[in-house]
Amino acid sequence: MSIFGTILSSIFHHASAATPSAAPADASAAPAAASSASAAAAAPAAPVDIDAVLTGLAAQNGQNLNWKESIVDLLKLLGLDSSLDARKKLAAELGYTGDTEDSATMNVWLIKEVRQKLAANGGKVPADL
Repeated sequence: MSIFGTILSSIFHHASAATPSAAPADASAAPAAASSASAAAAAPAAPVDIDAVLTGLAAQNGQNLNWKESIVDLLKLLGLDSSLDARKKLAAELGYTGDTEDSATMNVWLIKEVRQKLAANGGKVPADL
């Protein structure tokens, strides 16, 4: 799975877990080995409130993470690899054309691009993010 796919899956998984009404009426009818991709496909058409999901995760996390402005902290919040190598791979995946050795510029681009991609994939991203 792509890095962005993992980000998307993780956020949408937490969103569906937080909303029991999105679960099937008879949980035993759902196959035990259902993939997160099929779970995301079965999710309701309503947009996922990205801010609410991530704020909830941050409240449960013992670290003080600046996930709204930092791609590193967002990845840490989701329990994903936040290393420079992982961020370079994410940048390549999302079509970054700048210098990946300029990690500060790349990181700013990444957080903005991830927000845009979340919105394009059914996420409700507040204008102030």
